[in-house]
Amino acid sequence: MDITEMGVRAKAASRALALLNETKKNEVLLKAAELLVQNMEAILAKNKDDVAAARERGVNEIMVDRLCLSEDRVRAMAGGLKKVAGLKDPVGELVGMERRPNGLEIACRRVPVGVIGMIYESRPNVTADAFGLCFKAGNAVILKGGSDALCSNVAIAKVLREALRQCGVAEDALQIVEDKSRETAAQMMRLNEYIDLLIPRGGAGLIKSVKENSTVPVIETGTGNCHVYVDESADFDMALDIIDNAKTSRLSVCNACESLVVHGRIADSFLPLLYDRLSKKEITMRADERARMVCAGMKPADEEDFGREYLDRLVSVKVVSDIGEAIAHINRYNTGHSEAIVTKDYANAMRFLNEVDAAAVYVNASTRFTDGEEFGFGAEIGISTQKLHARGPMGLKELTSTKYMIFGNGQVR
Repeated sequence: MDITEMGVRAKAASRALALLNETKKNEVLLKAAELLVQNMEAILAKNKDDVAAARERGVNEIMVDRLCLSEDRVRAMAGGLKKVAGLKDPVGELVGMERRPNGLEIACRRVPVGVIGMIYESRPNVTADAFGLCFKAGNAVILKGGSDALCSNVAIAKVLREALRQCGVAEDALQIVEDKSRETAAQMMRLNEYIDLLIPRGGAGLIKSVKENSTVPVIETGTGNCHVYVDESADFDMALDIIDNAKTSRLSVCNACESLVVHGRIADSFLPLLYDRLSKKEITMRADERARMVCAGMKPADEEDFGREYLDRLVSVKVVSDIGEAIAHINRYNTGHSEAIVTKDYANAMRFLNEVDAAAVYVNASTRFTDGEEFGFGAEIGISTQKLHARGPMGLKELTSTKYMIFGNGQVR
């Protein structure tokens, strides 16, 4: 189907979706969750085709992990839809109410955005997550996943559209672009007559391309050069556990730690422990000269290393003289995603929280918690690293806009 025709259909569907009540929305979401589990065998068969094709092309196994589905991951997709069904519908929520001196009563309510477009890479679970959140917030959605996951995405979308059909709701609430060409993506970026908001989710290259070429308003999501700073008062065992989790629990995600910053006063005692811990997990450490004076096994880092999102068994290491230098280093190289400090010093913790410029800032906890489900939002459509409209994990409220409704009794200006 032509992308413009998809836009026309999505816009028409969005008008009807804006009028659905919460009960009907939840009926669809629960039916979709049920059908995902019922159709698990067919979904996994299509996913095997995508995974086999990726391995044939020599794709890194860490990136293949993003692509892989399993029974547990399909059940998790279904569970995400159930959680979204259990969340309060933000549409219609009264944001503010004011009576003006002239007697006008001005109410501000949450309303759906309308039509949301999403261009994303790899992870097939995004297909279900994006549908669930957009639908609960009253929006139609057009999805263009990566060509590497096309078979999986189409299989999942087919199930979700069947849930819409069985519940008597317009199937065009969800449409998936099957054309693999870049030109289709470019057309989608210029479909501002029909798409109200575009969300890219993937690597830095994808996000940069969408930001630079889209005439549709864009929310930037994703890339995460996340840091953990180990302050001079840090508990070493806690710091090692947090870094281990933040870096190694899952290498291919945007909230994984990619950069470490260590206070100079503890470098001689802490870095050998860190090197030993991460070496056991086959993590290569690219470090500055000060760190390599302590651990000769660390590889030399260049300027580019400090700003990279590796998504691999690599991490950068920087030794700093104080918390001010740590904050300056992080603010220079981070991507506005998630940053953490490990410290016993309350003043330093508060300074870090106040001065580090990122969507999520942690004290004594892993960056891996930056996630819509972990924050209690149910599934997430992405993690916004920009500052306008939405920042951090994007749940239901971030997929709504507002409308002013004014009540008068004959006032004229």
